[in-house]
Amino acid sequence: MKTGVPETTHELVVLADDDGNPIGTAAKSSVHTDQTSLHLAVSCYVFDEDGRLLVTRRALGKKTWPGVWTNSFCGHPLPEEAAADAVHRRAFEELGISVQQLELVLPDFRYRAIDASGVVENELCTVYTAQTTNEPVANTDEVAEWRWVDPVGFIRATEDAPWAFSPWSVWQLEQLKEVIGSPSGNGWIGTR
Repeated sequence: MKTGVPETTHELVVLADDDGNPIGTAAKSSVHTDQTSLHLAVSCYVFDEDGRLLVTRRALGKKTWPGVWTNSFCGHPLPEEAAADAVHRRAFEELGISVQQLELVLPDFRYRAIDASGVVENELCTVYTAQTTNEPVANTDEVAEWRWVDPVGFIRATEDAPWAFSPWSVWQLEQLKEVIGSPSGNGWIGTR
């Protein structure tokens, strides 16, 4: 899918120090190894007008967590790109959707996880919620399949079988419950 951004730029990730300050860039292909450097990322939970959550299953060709169900989408901001702009770009690149009502819900989410293949994710990830009125058209290099689901059911599934989901989505949802409130009440994301 063409976005107007040079391909070489797409392949760079922004490296960060422990305080989240950019300290350089590196090729995405060289960063995700068994000793992945801390780098910047974005993650988003997209809702429709009925409050359903869009979840995706990562493409089988992905280097880390292939075929695993996760939040709506993730990605890396380009050098000099604001995190919110990266969310808009990745929504289109992965799912062919535009998003509105972007809300920063976890500004300092940080995690480190090791895939079964030994590849490490080590990200300082800003987490957003958003809404869309579009139906996804998945980029098959990124997304194997997608579903609109009840957010409460998705949370329960991640609690009951965390091993079946991306680790970042499990940990993000644990924190989002604290930030936003109980999913059984009126405070749940996307339904406010």
